[in-house]
Amino acid sequence: MRQPAPLTEEQVYRRCPLGQLDFHTTDSLEDLELPCGQARVLRALEFGANMRAKGFNLFALGPSGAGKHELVERYLSTQAAQQPVPPDWCYVFNFQVSERPRVIRLPAGEGREFRRDMNDLAAGLRTAIPATFESEEYQSRLQELREEMSKRQHQGLFDIQEEANRNNIAMITTPAGFTFAPMRDGEVIDPDEYTTLSDEEKQLIESKVEELQKKLQQAIQQIPVLRKEVRERIHALNEEMVQLTLGGPIGGLRDKWSHLQGVVDYLDAVCEDVIEHAEMFQDTENGVPSGLLGRYQVNLLVDNGDTVGAPVKYEDLPNHQHLVGQIEHRTRNGTLYTDFTHIRGGSVHQASGGYLIIDARRVLSQPMAWESLKRILFSGEIRIESLERLYGLVSTVSLQPEPIPVSVKVVLLGDRMLYYLLSHYDPDFLDLFKVEVDFEDDLDRDGDCYGLYARMIGTMVRRVESRPLDQAAVARLIEHASRLASAQRKLTAHDRVLGDLLSEADHWAGQAGSDTVQVGHIQQAIDEREYRASRIRERSREHITRGIVMIATGGEVVAQVNGLSVLSVGTMMFGQPSRITATARPGKGQVVDIEREAKLGGPIHSKAVMILSRFLASRYAGNDALSLSASLAFEQSYGGVEGDSASVAETCVLLSAIGGIPLKQGFAVTGSMNQLGEIQAVGGVNEKIEGFFDVCVAAGELGAQGVLLPASNVEHLMLNEEVREAMKASTFTIYPITDINQAIELLTGIEAGESDAVGCYPEGSFNRAVADRLAEFSRVSKQLDAADSDGDGNGDKPRDSDQ
Repeated sequence: MRQPAPLTEEQVYRRCPLGQLDFHTTDSLEDLELPCGQARVLRALEFGANMRAKGFNLFALGPSGAGKHELVERYLSTQAAQQPVPPDWCYVFNFQVSERPRVIRLPAGEGREFRRDMNDLAAGLRTAIPATFESEEYQSRLQELREEMSKRQHQGLFDIQEEANRNNIAMITTPAGFTFAPMRDGEVIDPDEYTTLSDEEKQLIESKVEELQKKLQQAIQQIPVLRKEVRERIHALNEEMVQLTLGGPIGGLRDKWSHLQGVVDYLDAVCEDVIEHAEMFQDTENGVPSGLLGRYQVNLLVDNGDTVGAPVKYEDLPNHQHLVGQIEHRTRNGTLYTDFTHIRGGSVHQASGGYLIIDARRVLSQPMAWESLKRILFSGEIRIESLERLYGLVSTVSLQPEPIPVSVKVVLLGDRMLYYLLSHYDPDFLDLFKVEVDFEDDLDRDGDCYGLYARMIGTMVRRVESRPLDQAAVARLIEHASRLASAQRKLTAHDRVLGDLLSEADHWAGQAGSDTVQVGHIQQAIDEREYRASRIRERSREHITRGIVMIATGGEVVAQVNGLSVLSVGTMMFGQPSRITATARPGKGQVVDIEREAKLGGPIHSKAVMILSRFLASRYAGNDALSLSASLAFEQSYGGVEGDSASVAETCVLLSAIGGIPLKQGFAVTGSMNQLGEIQAVGGVNEKIEGFFDVCVAAGELGAQGVLLPASNVEHLMLNEEVREAMKASTFTIYPITDINQAIELLTGIEAGESDAVGCYPEGSFNRAVADRLAEFSRVSKQLDAADSDGDGNGDKPRDSDQ
């Protein structure tokens, strides 16, 4: 098979041509209003923002750092500016059922005016009504009423006294009440003289006294009735005076707010309540009770007076209270109390008529917040209730404000996995969030993208308040964006990473006293970020250099090869070479994956080993059973092994163990393989190559070293300058391979060999050596099986090949 040519420096790094950047510094670049490369996102946002059917809320999904929040908020703000301002909402006292405050809807900006009018009315009542009760007219009419009632009360007693006098009977006032006594010549008869009277006279006097007592009793019984009548007439007088006092202010407000029937009805209720409690305004000693005047206040829950267009709100702590609102309590004399003025609105109230942006992970982590949000979206109204009352944890009497209708477009921000999990496990999710806003992980890098990406960088520079970047610095940043995207034909869409890098480069430019950020400052920021996170990588390299972790970078060894893996620790990813070894002997076609047996291998790695074993059987066993007992292991690997990127290396090392042919240790191998022996792409190739390169440099062996990688991974290469310089000097080589035979030939220096029509490989080829050795394994296995079947009783004894 024809061996692949090694890669050139130009093939492993795609530079940004300065001719594509037509500017001197980013100061001359216009801001980019909409992001480049996110056409799908913009179409989804446009549709979701304008779709008014129920359930068409949005879920913006994409990787962390892709700038989802900023883009969504900026786009929605543009859309919202063209939409009408939503109304104001306020709660007022319910004079019929005080536990259920009433809600009133007002046009935007009129809520604060209504609240001011009611505050002015309450302040006016505090002085106007007491002044009315202190007026001469009121005091005069009150005095007349009291005198009339006093006169009527005393008239009955006077009539009884007159009647008693006509009958020579005196009505005497005592501490115990009234009593009657006979008189003669205007004087009360003493008891001794009364005994001298005749029985007839005594009977006549007693009869008259009894009659007068009955009349006196009737007169006394009329006193409470008269007093009640007095109170009613005084109350009527008070109502009349208060109504006259209220006529002007309430009438003026009714005229002013006649366009809102809800306000007019409320003003009528206020008028009736003030009249009903008129006497409470007469307490000149303690003043008007604040609780009474507090009933006439307005709790302005949503004030859109300063809002331009529809609101766009972001809730950074989306718990139940912050979303739905709450009823606050105050302490008075050790007792909790509340009223309608302590009702507080939530972010859904503030965003009603517009857009509410929420981080999906945060709302899901708050107790019952997700269920509360779904309940609002399903019902189209907000009920302000505490969690304790909502879920029956307490039974105390509290306020039950009237629900407020809501029309809000909710936008959730989250990663893809969260979106897919909610779609699968929450049956309500897809009914409520029907618009998928899927952000791109990376952008196409073509000839047209450079100008737009440069403008995006310029916009970001101004956003982070950095010094302007010159042309070369922008080019280096674009190249680094390809490295972050792990592809020569892509650019990362992660705004956060680039923004942080710009801020760091600006810092280093300031340290150097430069007015612009130059290419050296960009490179210094990249290097410093890598250095800060490199402690674990350096410890790993040190273990290899000191021989604690055994990695060979020169010579040839049978059944041993350098595999490549990637370790991810926090924000740091680095390549780590691993020694892979194999054993082979006669057996029943079993390839033991030691990592899997030790429960350190993941399912994808186990699948790769199974593919490897089937590849061996298909290529070398033909129609016979594969007589092989083999094992594969990652030496000095004490963590989990996952992925199929070592399957090419595992195949080569196993074939080396079978054929007894040594492999060059100066090469490291990465790549996945299918059952046909074709090489497939893997991830992390930049980190893997650079990791092995660093190990070779530390070992002082750089000359015949290199890496074998899938040819389909070449477009993913954006290697650092050190590796490129070594490639230029031909001291480090990278070979792109497409077939396992190419890997075999490069690692052994022996022709792999192609099978003929009957499945035979040419003499002296690598595959012929493997096939011959497997044939030998088969003969040994058959001889041992025949010996076991002779019945000599030694079938259970260990075989030589097993020892």
